[in-house]
Amino acid sequence: MLDLRWIRENVEYVRRKMAERGVDVGLDEFLAKDALRRSLLQEVEALKHRRNELTRQIGRLKQAGQDPTDLLQESQRLSARIEELDARVAELDAWVEDWLLRVPNVPHESVPVGPDATHNVEVRRWGEIPNFSFPVRDHVDLGRFLGILDLERAAKVAAARFPLFKGWGARLVRALATFMLDLHVREHGYHEVWVPYLVNRATMTGTGQLPKFEPDLYGVPSDDLFLIPTAEVPVTNLLREETLSEQDLPIRLVCWSPCFRREAGTYGQESKGLIRQHQFDKVELVHITTPDRSYDDLEVLTRHAEAVLQRLGIPYRVMLLCTGDMGFAAAKTYDIEAWLPSQQRWLEVSSCSNCGDFQARRMGLRYRPAGGGKSRYVHTLNGSGLAIGRTIVVLLENFQQADGSVLIPPALRPYLDGLERLTPTGFPF
Repeated sequence: MLDLRWIRENVEYVRRKMAERGVDVGLDEFLAKDALRRSLLQEVEALKHRRNELTRQIGRLKQAGQDPTDLLQESQRLSARIEELDARVAELDAWVEDWLLRVPNVPHESVPVGPDATHNVEVRRWGEIPNFSFPVRDHVDLGRFLGILDLERAAKVAAARFPLFKGWGARLVRALATFMLDLHVREHGYHEVWVPYLVNRATMTGTGQLPKFEPDLYGVPSDDLFLIPTAEVPVTNLLREETLSEQDLPIRLVCWSPCFRREAGTYGQESKGLIRQHQFDKVELVHITTPDRSYDDLEVLTRHAEAVLQRLGIPYRVMLLCTGDMGFAAAKTYDIEAWLPSQQRWLEVSSCSNCGDFQARRMGLRYRPAGGGKSRYVHTLNGSGLAIGRTIVVLLENFQQADGSVLIPPALRPYLDGLERLTPTGFPF
């Protein structure tokens, strides 16, 4: 969340930045309620000061054998008024806290201003877009032909937009996850964690999913728990309400987990197949670092995610998102988009964001500077390294052959018993 005092001192800046995001956060209503809250607090303090004076006077009158009735009655009236004002202040405190939790992060000055994805800026590209001498199949057709993808049975046991991988398809999910984890742990220096897939309300609030996005989450109301929409949520919260030493930063964590999202909207072509699912696997990267190096770390994190596509040989581009296309908690975001041959367009497979101290304030996550002094909030970063379902989509489509088989990238073959090509294989159903 944003700092309350900072908002008061930078009202017009906040107003401009929210306008750049294209959101109306009700800033004027907040300012009015915040001013009223502070005014009432001053009144309460004055009344309590007067009541304390009366208490002393009443004591002196009793010691002198005099009647304190009038002062007692005034004290009772003050207590009733204080109780009334305290209740009103508590209501305003709750309103302000809820408002702060619903206000998105302020975009970094380097973020391009624009209302939607058409204003995102391409930063770089890698790889060659393949040219096919035969009609291109999409990943759904390829998956069915190879016998590795069965969306119909997935819908039978769950609902539409859930995945079912079979045989080598299931092996491919596991191989990609292990390949990504090995790359990030062995070469990029991440520490691997394995986390709960159900988390509590405080955890969801810490990274910004609650309270604003509760309708988009899968929940277990009887236990007040939620299925994670991304491993970012539990991994970033592992150090919630702790104070770290600067010498221990940066901390880099990697986690493979399923992700669960309602995705209630309609998305046209993206609703087909594996592109936009209610359940998908993802390898997530999280950095916890200091404010002075967090934007350098964002470049590092993004390059780590890019390395996966480079090792696989899948062409991609990196996009700097504009103010109107960024996520709620992000101050700056790069999307990595791989080439999707069947639709002749780019498909997001990773989103890498610096959240600044936005999540850290919500979580109460601080660090002690090496030179001493007051503790400060850390900066948190996260990124997909990568989304496995979408990586399978672009892998199948970019490496498909005229006969419907799919070449396995050399970097992935050791994780598939040396398999060089996916071909139709027998499966019990």
